[in-house]
Amino acid sequence: MARKFLFPAITAVAAAALAFTSFAADLTSGEVRKVDKTNKKITLKHEHIKNLDMPPMTMVFGVKDAKLLDKVKNGDKVRFAAVDEGGGKLVVTAIEAAK
Repeated sequence: MARKFLFPAITAVAAAALAFTSFAADLTSGEVRKVDKTNKKITLKHEHIKNLDMPPMTMVFGVKDAKLLDKVKNGDKVRFAAVDEGGGKLVVTAIEAAK
């Protein structure tokens, strides 16, 4: 009887680990140039962003959650995820200190 419940639990853990690994692989390296908490924006000098097919450059992004800006300051080396929300609006959805 226990096997019936064990397999779904193992499958869920494996799926979560795969999702985390995939997310980590999709992060782009960059450096914070400016944090604008008032306007919920961040300026990043970044490497190639694969999911946006964007070459390395320095540019301003909006942020999905203003709390993300509390994690960083000018000059920080970071890894981040960004998406195109349409109409050319590029938004950072996750950010962490580079390791």
